[in-house]
Amino acid sequence: MTKTQELFAKIKRCSICAAHLPLGPNPIFQANPKAKIIIIGQAPGKKVHETSIPWDDPSGKNLRKWLGVSEEIFYSHQIALMPMGFCYPGKGKSGDLPPRPECAPEWHDLLLKQMPEIQLTLLIGQYAQAYYLRDDIKQSLTETVQAYKDYKSNVIPLPHPSPRNRFWMAKNPWFESEVIPYLQLNVKELLKISSHN
Repeated sequence: MTKTQELFAKIKRCSICAAHLPLGPNPIFQANPKAKIIIIGQAPGKKVHETSIPWDDPSGKNLRKWLGVSEEIFYSHQIALMPMGFCYPGKGKSGDLPPRPECAPEWHDLLLKQMPEIQLTLLIGQYAQAYYLRDDIKQSLTETVQAYKDYKSNVIPLPHPSPRNRFWMAKNPWFESEVIPYLQLNVKELLKISSHN
């Protein structure tokens, strides 16, 4: 077993926040030493917890559309999927609970060290943006996403692609007209995707 495989197995066995998880631990992520893009999201939803396939839900469908990639490419070695919380955190009053805070400090750096070829980081939602942008985060998610060109060229902040965010999308048409084409261009160049994909 390689060092990378050992780490993956260790994460899969993780139970540090088991006491707080209504459905028990089931760490879900996708990583590969050859990955060029990493998508850092929030935490798996209930459907993803049940299938153990990251982004296997309507949010994932929207995300793939934003990226301009097929399921085949999305679930290939070229794209890593690393949530802020690896397990389903349970339901809150308005949607899922926040990702468990134990996860990212425990595993993110270790996982990132196994993926030296990452050239583009997509930060989805406020939790990933707060953790990785730190003092550079703006006052609201909308402002952070709107300032996408202010960040390093290899980092793009994005809203959550949940269908629940359709009102946000309607209120912020610049996201679809400016950010998505910019995102797709970056993804296409990195993954050498031909126009028929």
